[in-house]
Amino acid sequence: MVSRPDSKAARLIRHKRVRGKLSGTAECPRLCVFRSTNNIYAQIIDDVKGVTLVSASSLDKSIEGNGGNKEAAKAVGKLIAERAKSKNITDVVFDRGGNIYHGRVKELAEGAREGGLNF
Repeated sequence: MVSRPDSKAARLIRHKRVRGKLSGTAECPRLCVFRSTNNIYAQIIDDVKGVTLVSASSLDKSIEGNGGNKEAAKAVGKLIAERAKSKNITDVVFDRGGNIYHGRVKELAEGAREGGLNF
C-alpha cells in the first residue's frame, strides 16, 4: 500500500514555523488567512492583546456566488481592507496560514492591497 503524506499536518507545521517569526501589534496587526475547501476567511488580529480587530469571510452576505474560488477570495480581500480602513488600520503583517502564496491566498492578498492595506 502506498502511503501518502498528510498535507494538513504539513500545513500546520509550516504555519507554526511562520507564526514563530511574525506577530501582530497594535500599530501593525496580523492579517491571518484560513482557507477551507468551500470558503476563505480573513482576520486582522492584535496578538499583544489577543483580540480580533476585523474579520471577513466568503460567507458574508455582501459576497455573492461560490466562496471557494479566486473571485470570492479577491472580494474578501477588498472587504477586509474596507473594514480595516474604517478602524484606521493601514499597515498589516500578512500571515498566509501555512498555505502556499498561490491561487486563492494570493488573490485575497491582492484584493487587500487594492483596498488600501500595506504589507
